[in-house]
Amino acid sequence: MPEVLVRKGEPIDRALKRLKSKLDTEGVLDEVRRLRAFETPTQKTKRKAKASAKRAKAKQRYNAH
Repeated sequence: MPEVLVRKGEPIDRALKRLKSKLDTEGVLDEVRRLRAFETPTQKTKRKAKASAKRAKAKQRYNAH
């Protein structure tokens, strides 16, 4: 589980914002939302296709150089 250390004198809302952004980049919230309810086979296929396309796009971007 990701954690964020609150620095001395740092407002709590700023630390909370850092935690939320860290959770978002790691995909924790998306996974929680996905596991909350049953996922139909069609939704599962679409999610996997979308993730595959995203990986392919990133791979192409870094291999272009």
